[in-house]
Formats: sequence, structure tokens, C-alpha cells
Amino acid sequence: MARDRRHEEVARITTAAESPKADIDHREKRYIISMTIRTLCFIGAVFARHIPWLCGILIVASFLLPYVAVVMANRASPILPGDPFEGPDHKEIE
Repeated sequence: MARDRRHEEVARITTAAESPKADIDHREKRYIISMTIRTLCFIGAVFARHIPWLCGILIVASFLLPYVAVVMANRASPILPGDPFEGPDHKEIE
């Protein structure tokens, strides 16, 4: 079977996606930062118990941040336009 070299896609380094390990490391870092902010909100609510409106905001934030942290951590790196491995048109190597 002859190959038509004009239609072969070549992966370019500028369109290559982030490595899976780097992607996971980046997502873990975002999660840890979000959960640290949540912990600080909860501790701040304890110290701000004499200011009801501030205490309420900090408690609500401490309950909402875990959801936001999980959504942010589960969001993978986007596939860059022109990536030869994007979408359902990916062809296996013959």
C-alpha cells in the first residue's frame, strides 16, 4: 500500500500537548492552593465570629471552595488547535 506523503500530519512541538505528568502536577498544585484557601477561610471565620457578616461570608466560601477545587482539578489541559491527535478523526498507525 503506497503512502501519500502530502496528507500525513506531522506533530509540531508548538502544538504538542502538555505531558500527562506535568498536567497532573499542575492540577494537584491548583487543588492544594484551593484547599489551602478554604482552610484559611474556615480559620478566618473562627476569628471573625464577632463580625457576623464576615463570618458568614467566610463560612459560605469554606463550603463552596471544595466543589470549585475539584472542578478545577479535574479540568484537563485543553487540546491546542492543529493538534494531530484531537477529535474523533484520530487515525491509528498502520
